[in-house]
Amino acid sequence: MTKQRKAVSLISGGLDSMLATKAVMEQGVHVEGINFFTGFCVEGHTHAIRKKDKAKPKRNNSLWVAEQLGIKLHIVDVIEEYKNVLINPKHGYGANLNPCLDCKVFMVQKAQQWIQENDFDFIITGEVIGQRPMSQRKDTMPVIARESGANERLLRPLCAKNLPETLPEKEGWVNREELYDFSGRTRKPQMALAEKYGFTDYAQPAGGCCFLTDKSYSNKLVDLWTARGKKEYELDDVMLLKVGRHLRPQPHFKMIIAREEGENNFLQGYKNIFRTMTTVSHPGPLVLIDGVLSEEDSLLAAKITARYSQGREAEQVEVKMMQQGEEKQFLVKPLLSTEIPKEWHV
Repeated sequence: MTKQRKAVSLISGGLDSMLATKAVMEQGVHVEGINFFTGFCVEGHTHAIRKKDKAKPKRNNSLWVAEQLGIKLHIVDVIEEYKNVLINPKHGYGANLNPCLDCKVFMVQKAQQWIQENDFDFIITGEVIGQRPMSQRKDTMPVIARESGANERLLRPLCAKNLPETLPEKEGWVNREELYDFSGRTRKPQMALAEKYGFTDYAQPAGGCCFLTDKSYSNKLVDLWTARGKKEYELDDVMLLKVGRHLRPQPHFKMIIAREEGENNFLQGYKNIFRTMTTVSHPGPLVLIDGVLSEEDSLLAAKITARYSQGREAEQVEVKMMQQGEEKQFLVKPLLSTEIPKEWHV
């Protein structure tokens, strides 16, 4: 009897990986999904936290895609291992702090290790030539296959006909003629294929699913590294950079100011780690303060906190500062918006 061939598919939660997986499943291959959690994924965090995003689906798109396909999904925590990819990318960064090519090499390499450990035959990705300027070019496709160690066991079903034959095609595990020749940034071929497969609900592309492609987020991460004097981060740092208004009035301290009720509730979880400020006399945000404050700094932080409260136009606002159970009160006049320079905004 013919051996049942098995593949693992990198599931990002987007349409491309969904279609690539389905294309191989249609050929009778047993496919399971794998998703690598770096901490920088856009989904599931801000959408769940912010009230303004309440209409957006509160779902992990990778899990949702696996459910639509009817396959098992393996979610692998790579937070610690990924640090070196982000901090020391061999191939450099994209427009912001996105190490896209190194990231893809890393993930395919992890998938290669996984198929060896689990007796699977090959790897599927949803890559399309020309779709991403840094990692999905014809000249980078061989780099990913070679540096990851996957070599000919890496199959890209959506653009396979534009690339040399891989082992699954040569061995007849999949029929090359039933694969595709998509290229470029247009989404029309993918949307047509989605319609053919009956997929009507899927994540819309918006510049990638990674916060590191976002200029504002990348600026916050650079600011964090600059303040600490070295490139390092923990998961709490990753999460907090996604939430709130970030101000750095002085090089040695930063304020994270909740912008709405959802963020206020989220930041409550960090009250035991950071010094906090809240307004007592008027409704206002919870503010986390990262750094060491002098008396003068504390007074300035209180005035800023008052500025973002509902007492912003009052003559005086009462502000409470808490740190490790110790409380301090301030009675301050809120700063005017013109007194908060653009340079303070991270």
